[in-house]
Amino acid sequence: MTVAGTPPPAAPPEGRFTRWPWWRRWFGRRSERAAAAYLRKLRYRVLAANVSDPAGELDLLALDGDTLVVVEVRSTASDRPGAADDTAASVDDRKQRKLTGAALRFLAARRLLGRVAVRFDVLVLTWPPQAREPAVRHVRHAFEATDRFQMFS
Repeated sequence: MTVAGTPPPAAPPEGRFTRWPWWRRWFGRRSERAAAAYLRKLRYRVLAANVSDPAGELDLLALDGDTLVVVEVRSTASDRPGAADDTAASVDDRKQRKLTGAALRFLAARRLLGRVAVRFDVLVLTWPPQAREPAVRHVRHAFEATDRFQMFS
């Protein structure tokens, strides 16, 4: 609603604005790079980052031995107690179903269903103020494949 006599705000230019502000995208990409570096230190082989899917995106795909690990990266800049727990809890049932479906489609497209073990991990990165490196909480086997289709593990 506009005040009488003032023109309505102009519409944003096409393609110029996205759903997230630039700093949130930057923070997410920074966290994904830090998560990939963390996994490499654990001797995981990082295969891909930001794998697009019609239902969303797979943050990281890595190999831990012979197991394909689908990694969901969550990050927070909060330093309050319990922030990491709250951030980890944000991977709820709905998100687990989306990740399972995306992984299923990824494996099916590459004819890997039944040929490779799959595990779902969650990495929670907490960036304290003025810190160059995050504190990392790695939740291995964070959840089992959910929804109508179960995958081999």
